[in-house]
Amino acid sequence: MSARTDYGRDGTVGIGTPQANPTVEAEMAILLPPTVLRVTTRLTSAAAASGDRLRAYLEQLDRTLESFDTLRPEVFGFACTASSYLVAPAREKEIIAATQARFAFPVVTAAAAIAWKLQALGARRIALVSPYPPELGEAAAAYWWAQGFAPVSVGSAPIAGTDTRGIYALGSAQARTALAGLGDLSVDAILITGTGMPSLPLIADPPPGMPPIISSNLALAEALLACLDLPLPDWRARCRAATEGPFS
Repeated sequence: MSARTDYGRDGTVGIGTPQANPTVEAEMAILLPPTVLRVTTRLTSAAAASGDRLRAYLEQLDRTLESFDTLRPEVFGFACTASSYLVAPAREKEIIAATQARFAFPVVTAAAAIAWKLQALGARRIALVSPYPPELGEAAAAYWWAQGFAPVSVGSAPIAGTDTRGIYALGSAQARTALAGLGDLSVDAILITGTGMPSLPLIADPPPGMPPIISSNLALAEALLACLDLPLPDWRARCRAATEGPFS
């Protein structure tokens, strides 16, 4: 366990975010209480192709965690859902087990956190809101089928081109539009997949009559707090202050 500090009396959480992702840190600042210390590192890769880059984030996880040097958080959150969609489940399990053994703290992936949250909700039939290019969107749907869930409806928030870094230009307004485009809403939950597209303003103020809406960052934050035996706080006021207040 890491030593408590002035700024982390309830624990220290490590977070790995894709190198160009501007959303994870902003949403974790909203979701996690101020008594939890957040320490962030970047998931990096020089690969030009999106798929290769996303796989590398997970394959090179041990190198990423080395960037913490002697710092040992209580838990580390891997905030890239798409990596789990592209790396074979057995290989991902092997990577997570090896890094946990080496660094002596648990590693929670965004995809594992989503599965944990969907199971807690008793959800099986789900709708996906996806900002991914078609090939990655298909991999996401196949992943959730393999996990025992049934993605019966998919809404897309399109990006320019096929480079997944285009996701970072999207906002919660695009997520809302994609949500409105979902067909079958006779589902147990709606999943906004991916950590790069802002979604908390939408989840805080959803259209009426929606089933529960979760996102990669929301599920990951709740799972990380559960590792600290802490509940997810009411984060909506912080979300409004971050997104609706006047600029100074």
